[in-house]
Amino acid sequence: MKTASRLDHSERVFLVGVGVKRGARGAGVPGGAAERESLSELQELAQSAGARVVGSRLQMRDSLDPATLIGRGMLAELKKESERRDADLIIVDRNLSPVQYRNLEREMDLPVIDRTQLILDIFARHAHSREGQLQVELAQLNYLLPRLAGSKRELSRLGGGIGTRGPGEQKLETDRRRIRDRVRKIGQSIETVRRQRALRRRARQAVPLGTVALVGYTNAGKSTLFNALTNADVLTSPKMFATLDPTIRSLRLGPRRRVLISDTVGFIRDLPPDLIAAFRATLEEVQEAALIVQVTDISNPTHAEQDAEVEKVLGTLGVADRPRLHVFNKIDRLSAEDLSVLRESLRAERDTAAHPRVLVSALARDGFEDLREQIELAMPMDPLVSRRLSVPLSNGRELAMLYACGRVLHSEVLDDHIQLEAELPQSLAVRLEAFTKHSEADQASA
Repeated sequence: MKTASRLDHSERVFLVGVGVKRGARGAGVPGGAAERESLSELQELAQSAGARVVGSRLQMRDSLDPATLIGRGMLAELKKESERRDADLIIVDRNLSPVQYRNLEREMDLPVIDRTQLILDIFARHAHSREGQLQVELAQLNYLLPRLAGSKRELSRLGGGIGTRGPGEQKLETDRRRIRDRVRKIGQSIETVRRQRALRRRARQAVPLGTVALVGYTNAGKSTLFNALTNADVLTSPKMFATLDPTIRSLRLGPRRRVLISDTVGFIRDLPPDLIAAFRATLEEVQEAALIVQVTDISNPTHAEQDAEVEKVLGTLGVADRPRLHVFNKIDRLSAEDLSVLRESLRAERDTAAHPRVLVSALARDGFEDLREQIELAMPMDPLVSRRLSVPLSNGRELAMLYACGRVLHSEVLDDHIQLEAELPQSLAVRLEAFTKHSEADQASA
């Protein structure tokens, strides 16, 4: 059973936002600002899914209606306005309960989806690897399962089949059983992919290179930064979640050190828990990283709120206390005055900030020298040591690691061995201990 993307490129959508008034939220909390920002973000999400937004409506209520979310009066107004604008689909900027979902579809006489379903739709469009497609399908099915009842009238028809349904079993129960079977099979496939990823990760860890994970809110510029640092060609787009499948490249920090850096999926407010769970294998790249580089679009007026959402996801992944570097990206979009104020603020808070901070423009490739230096300083230490080694010429893997990760000062081929004097990371020196040539004094003391 394969879940399909619900949105068509030509679909006309009407957006609905719902918020709680100030009196119900607490004194001093401005009402409507966060909801308007969220509705604006929902419009970007819908456009990223290829839909055409024909209108939107924000309602502030004393409390949310448990039956319809928006109440009967607003429901009647939305029905008229959506008909007037010839909308094909209603998108609600909330996560709907199964009851609200059924009631809205019945009263509006139009398909209705919520924020989570829209995000899942975008992920389905952008998942290109087999692993990503499986993970999205799993999240879609888990979200669909409790919402089957009443979504279509024909699902409740009685039927009796041979081989597929028990006598008198409802089609609704058949659909549920098929979904559960598919969820189980997908789970097994994802576990297989997870084991394969773990094997590849262990192979990478056999080479003593530290790992760095780029994280941040969607559209913060992570992929542009990743491409600029590594000369990669990861897709960059102003659309949300343009990058879904993780990419890993080598990054040279200086003449003596390299690390592995990964570009991961962007986060967003109210990221569906099912999606986080489904993408466990992908997000393990973040969990295995020695250093997390958090990228922020400093030109976005709501960057503080976006960073708070990133913190929530990092906490969910259990890596909130991991060594971190905070990169403020897109400084090219700031005015000279705002940039000057920002630099002064960072200098004043340098000793009290939770994490080191760097200003860059990934597009203009500005601030990269400082960024590389800060990454090297923030990475766990792997000190350089000097060694004299004798490595058989047939040991190509060890020689490749030595030349890639160390600095060869002198080399000479003698018979079937190569004699080297090199500076190399201590972790690599331990791996190459069998090829180390000790001095006569060392041998005598041994």
